[in-house]
Amino acid sequence: MSQADRDKWNARYLAGAYEARTHPSALLTHWAGRLQVLGPAPRAVDLACGSGRNALFLARRGWQVDAVDISPVALARLRGAADAEGLPVKCVERDLEPASSALDGFSERCYNLALSIRYTDIPLVAALPRILAPGGYLIAEIHLITDKTVAGPRNPRFRVAPGELRRAGSALELLHYREGLVTDPDGRTVAVAQLVGRLSNTSTG
Repeated sequence: MSQADRDKWNARYLAGAYEARTHPSALLTHWAGRLQVLGPAPRAVDLACGSGRNALFLARRGWQVDAVDISPVALARLRGAADAEGLPVKCVERDLEPASSALDGFSERCYNLALSIRYTDIPLVAALPRILAPGGYLIAEIHLITDKTVAGPRNPRFRVAPGELRRAGSALELLHYREGLVTDPDGRTVAVAQLVGRLSNTSTG
């Protein structure tokens, strides 16, 4: 992203964008209790976390969370919320574009969960298995191209074509895949592609 993109997102958050969207992703809440993770303090990374609704949800459940976003304003909002509750959330300001270098500096094979919710970057999703620990999970949800009247981005550049997310997760054992309309907890109808996948316990590549 450019500095103009960073400025755009900062302006949105300064204007109060997404303040009412404190509920975590329904996909995440459905799967969080099903993830088979060993150890008392599993690690997660929440990419393009915004003001951190999903990072906070995971931290409240005992996860150590690295929350990554381009907007320092959004991260400051998240940091304040996490500090107020004493939650283990580390905020990381980072531009996730281009995907070829977005994960530079992240320790490989260290995360039990990588989370990418409503952020459209298929090459980044395809690269995420390399930072997953053996047996680690990827949960991704991206706006889907549709001819229906739905909430979300109007520019098709920020939506994926049918089958595109499935192909991006082909290195993982597929636990869940869905494309279609869903209703968010706030009542908005959205068109999304959803993927939950798991890295092999013996994977080292």
